[in-house]
Amino acid sequence: MHTLYDTLAALHIDVDEVEHEAVTTVEAAQFVKTLIDGVGVKNLLLRDTHDAYYLVMLDEGKRADLKELASTVHSGRLSFANAEQLHDVLGLEPGGVTPLVVINDADQAVTVLIDRTLAGNRLLVHPLTNTRTMAIDCDDLIRFLDATDHTPTLF
Repeated sequence: MHTLYDTLAALHIDVDEVEHEAVTTVEAAQFVKTLIDGVGVKNLLLRDTHDAYYLVMLDEGKRADLKELASTVHSGRLSFANAEQLHDVLGLEPGGVTPLVVINDADQAVTVLIDRTLAGNRLLVHPLTNTRTMAIDCDDLIRFLDATDHTPTLF
């Protein structure tokens, strides 16, 4: 099994990374942007009425329109996954959602959705721990997602 860093290296993806105190909300993470350049993102795990899961990446300043997202994925009503589902599906705790976690989603239980306004930016995401932040180009993130069989949908 490849680790996150092995996979990034194999794909020749260049990232910057900083260590900091644990952060679990967008608000608490604002200081990180003084340590590393990039666009802050909000990562949400949603589920529909048929237990399909969606990892949604938005610009940190946007609110998730669950009705619009449900329409985008042709799904029934979407809701936020609870702590137990987050742990069972991705092995994460609340506040630790990151698109890079799909490396551990061998069953491809999660569909990734990325806000198209993030395209072309250097994004700030957690590298599987909320005590570090990684800056990765959106195009490189998409290459990573493709390589882990989680080709994202831009919306």
